[in-house]
Amino acid sequence: MAKLIVGVIIGFLLVPVLFYLYCVSGHAPVATSSSPMPLETFFAKTALHATISREAPKTHSTRASEGELRAGVDIYHHNCEVCHGLPGAPASDISKGMFPRPPQLFSPGHMVTDDPVGVTYWKAKHGIRLTGMPGFDNMLTDEQLWNVSLLLANADKLPPDIKQTLSTPPSPPPAPTAPSPAAKSVHGHK
Repeated sequence: MAKLIVGVIIGFLLVPVLFYLYCVSGHAPVATSSSPMPLETFFAKTALHATISREAPKTHSTRASEGELRAGVDIYHHNCEVCHGLPGAPASDISKGMFPRPPQLFSPGHMVTDDPVGVTYWKAKHGIRLTGMPGFDNMLTDEQLWNVSLLLANADKLPPDIKQTLSTPPSPPPAPTAPSPAAKSVHGHK
C-alpha cells in the first residue's frame, strides 16, 4: 500500500515537472501561427464559460432603440471592427495575424446574437486573457458597453439604415496639422 501511495505522489509531481520542462525547452507553441498547446483550448474555454456564467449580468433588455443602435455602431467602428470585421467585408490583416483568430461578428456562424446580451457585455468590459481581446472597462462607459452589446445582440435583425451605417467604415479623423511659423513665434519657438 505504501508503494501505491508513493507512486501516486510521484505521478502527481511528475506532471507539473514535465510540463515545466516542456515550456522551458523552447518547444511550447508561442507564435500566433502555432497550434494550441495540449489541453490549452479545453482549459481556456472551460474557465471562461464558468467565469462568465457566474459574473455576466443576467438581466438587461435585448431590445434596443435606434439611438442605442447608432451609438453602438459608432463604438463598434472605433473599438471593435479592426478585429471583428464589418458585414460583408473580409477579415482585416490584423485579425488574420492573431491567435486565436477573433470571430468576425457579422459573418454567419460567428454572430453573437444567440448569446445573452450580458455575456457580450461582460466580454467587452473585461476582455479575455490570452486572446488579444482587451477589456474596455476603463475606456468606455457602462452605457457605451451596453450600446455595443445591444448592437451585437441584434446584429441579425438590424434596420436597413443601421446596417448601412455599420457597413460603411467611418472616415479617419483629420491628420494633425503642423503649427504655422507665426504660431511658433507666439509660443516662443524659433
